Amino acid sequence: MMIDPRLRKLAELLVNYSVAVKPGEKVLIQDTGIELAFVKAIVEAVYNAGGMPFVTLRDKSLDRAVYRRATRAQLEIQAAYERMRMDAMDCYIGFTSWRNLSALSDVPAERMEIYNSTIWKKVHMESRLGKRWVVLRYPSAAMAQMASLSEEAFEDWFFDVCVFDYARMSKAMDPLVGFMSRTDRVRIVAPGTDLSFSIKGLPPIKCDGTMNVPDGEVYTAPVRTSVDGVISYNAPSEYEGFVFKDIRLEFRNGRIVKATANDTARIDAILNTDEGARYVGEFAIGVNPFITKPMLETLFDEKISGSIHFTPGNAYDDCFNGNRSSVHWDLVLIQTPEYGGGELWFDDRLVRKDGLFVVHELEGLNPDKLR
Repeated sequence: MMIDPRLRKLAELLVNYSVAVKPGEKVLIQDTGIELAFVKAIVEAVYNAGGMPFVTLRDKSLDRAVYRRATRAQLEIQAAYERMRMDAMDCYIGFTSWRNLSALSDVPAERMEIYNSTIWKKVHMESRLGKRWVVLRYPSAAMAQMASLSEEAFEDWFFDVCVFDYARMSKAMDPLVGFMSRTDRVRIVAPGTDLSFSIKGLPPIKCDGTMNVPDGEVYTAPVRTSVDGVISYNAPSEYEGFVFKDIRLEFRNGRIVKATANDTARIDAILNTDEGARYVGEFAIGVNPFITKPMLETLFDEKISGSIHFTPGNAYDDCFNGNRSSVHWDLVLIQTPEYGGGELWFDDRLVRKDGLFVVHELEGLNPDKLR
């Protein structure tokens, strides 16, 4: 089988840049959606780097068949052997090819809670996040539909967005990292939003193609109990097969005390998964110049230029604010004029207005400079 040169180039980016495979290292490749040509391209790139590829093929419809009637004891066993395998790896490359965004929508909520607290928590939160890892999506008809594009146009856009000069982006992020490292108080203002919190003492982290593809964000975390105010997200969010809209969260002393959405009972069930789900584990600023509108795929939407995401749930170990949860839900607020505009303030200084940085040292991250 001839491998599309674009797939080969993307596979080489993942292996040689994103996870930087070294000779003798073990690499787990997890394909959800059965895209064999891309898996073969990654396998070839791992071998060329001197690594050892291990492959897992999955499918959302099979996951649905298992999870709908799974017991906790059953998923504890599955988590144990998947954790053993993950612990043995040095790197992880995982991708999903969407066939149906709602594939898991009729899995009972209590079953998904069992999955989140067993496999997701023990294998991914506790083991995979301690490796060198990268996750991405594979272009599919479903994703083209989500983006309101033809399949051909979506593929062209996908490769433009994903195979990016991340080294140049990384350098442009350095001033923002420096600025955030000196910041105590953050304020976010937008229609229906006035939120304040501290990021003092929590390191800003560049996401420059080494964990997600596409990439383009700088994240940190709020001091766990410092968040006060309200945030109204204007990007829809798919979670466990359901599309949430008009999400509004109210905070007091860091805790979500009220949540509403197009299904308030459903969002409350997610936030009641454990105590950490009602606190925030991540605050991030999106800067990818090629991503300008949401498409119901978090991996893309959270990188939208001019956006922020403010994430109920688990904090990453490299920016740990003390919050643990089996939930990590990236919810996006876009502050460009098309979405109502907004302001981002650091220590009473306006740093971004209507999606554009207004501080000279940060202007290199505006879309006209990054493209």
